[in-house]
Amino acid sequence: MDATTSSAMFSQIRVSSPSLRNFRTRFFQSCPQTRAHMPPCRYTCSRCRHSSMGSYALLPSNLVEIQSSNISGFSYCQPEKKRLGVGKTFCSAAIQTSTCDENLAIAPSHVAEEKIGVLLLNLGGPETLNDVQPFLFNLFADPDIIRLPMLFRFLQRPLAQLISKLRAPKSKEGYASIGGGSPLRKITDEQANVLKLALEAKKKNVSVYVAMRYWYPFTEEAVQQIKKDKVTRLVVLPLYPQFSISTTGSSLRVLENIFRKDAYLSHLPIAIIQSWYQREGYVKSMADLIEKELQSFSMPDEVMIFFSAHGVPVSYVENAGDPYKDQMEDCIFLIMRELKSRGINNDHTLAYQSRVGPVQWLKPYTDEVLVELGEKGVKSLLAVPVSFVSEHIETLEEIDMEYKELALESGIENWGRVPALNCNSSFINDLADAVAEALPSATAMSTSTAEEVDNDPVKYFIKLFFGSLLAFVLLLSPKMIFAFKNSLL
Repeated sequence: MDATTSSAMFSQIRVSSPSLRNFRTRFFQSCPQTRAHMPPCRYTCSRCRHSSMGSYALLPSNLVEIQSSNISGFSYCQPEKKRLGVGKTFCSAAIQTSTCDENLAIAPSHVAEEKIGVLLLNLGGPETLNDVQPFLFNLFADPDIIRLPMLFRFLQRPLAQLISKLRAPKSKEGYASIGGGSPLRKITDEQANVLKLALEAKKKNVSVYVAMRYWYPFTEEAVQQIKKDKVTRLVVLPLYPQFSISTTGSSLRVLENIFRKDAYLSHLPIAIIQSWYQREGYVKSMADLIEKELQSFSMPDEVMIFFSAHGVPVSYVENAGDPYKDQMEDCIFLIMRELKSRGINNDHTLAYQSRVGPVQWLKPYTDEVLVELGEKGVKSLLAVPVSFVSEHIETLEEIDMEYKELALESGIENWGRVPALNCNSSFINDLADAVAEALPSATAMSTSTAEEVDNDPVKYFIKLFFGSLLAFVLLLSPKMIFAFKNSLL
């Protein structure tokens, strides 16, 4: 599996985690300057409402029920299953933290010559078979992938080392089957190049940078280049249509940590496009691809449209407030509405792929649904990898090989797959529009307070001792050994 594969194998350890408890915080715990420059929100919610000027006015909290969360230091508002029209971008003006400094230094944008940067965030993938094990280590060492309670954080790297060694042989087989490595970096670089051209066509002279979370070029490398180029205004664009803690959230957490420690970067005006699945250009681009692939079937009207999205552990959604599930369902709704407006009324379904570990992931599972559809007599199926905008191992190997084989064995006779968007012109042009729309909202990040640290060495070592003892018992328990044997190998 590629970079987007997430493991939550230790989520069954029911120990209170401060990072999880504090995940749900009040909406807009940021300074007034930042809030005033946020671009229009897609939704009308109890705490924000865009005016004709594009800013927000606070409303009585009883108007609309919302869930509010703070992920990796920035805020977002999530409506309760409220489906509206397409076109607006889910966007934050800056990396925001819980406190703000009213006397920020002069931002770099105040210099004579403005230099605009666009930072593309992606997870990355091993480019050769020798890269697979270290890549997996980087993946599983991420606390947003394996969410250990604070007491067990010292186990993060040892566990990542163990899991990466156990998974590497099987993962190498997958990468070998698609040519010996992931094409993700190559495609992302191509997307960066065509996005730059699309922005230049809109009279925006920008530099586009690529930041991978778990492989080269790492986020730190991209940020250093941004500093070297003396960028004065930055738009951060994650290449994930829907927001998840394990993808966009993890990348933004790293970005925030880098920015808060650097005097120049902490005052760099920045706009973050948190999610963009609801944009009209994206929705129409996906509908175009689906409509085209349907025509390859002898009887297009009888084809089931099968959306397969990358899964996340249920605990991310239920306990940590991850909006991914709601955004994915909303995304499918918008795409199907667009198809129906074109007279395409095929049946459709959504399932989640790429689960690992012994914990519960979002259901229904792709492999189980494929078997069920075959048993129900479905003969023609068009797979749509809806959470991916680039070809990689989860499209080229997992869907094209594993799931196709399973579907044919289950009685499905006609199989098709919608290609990833890659450098699709309408898709790239829409991303360019999103960047242009976000630029005016860029503002410097607010100052932050560090996480509370227990400075009492006696308490620290007591926690360390008992935490180590409990972790040792858990790791050697029959249940954990069984989980390793059956879920990781």
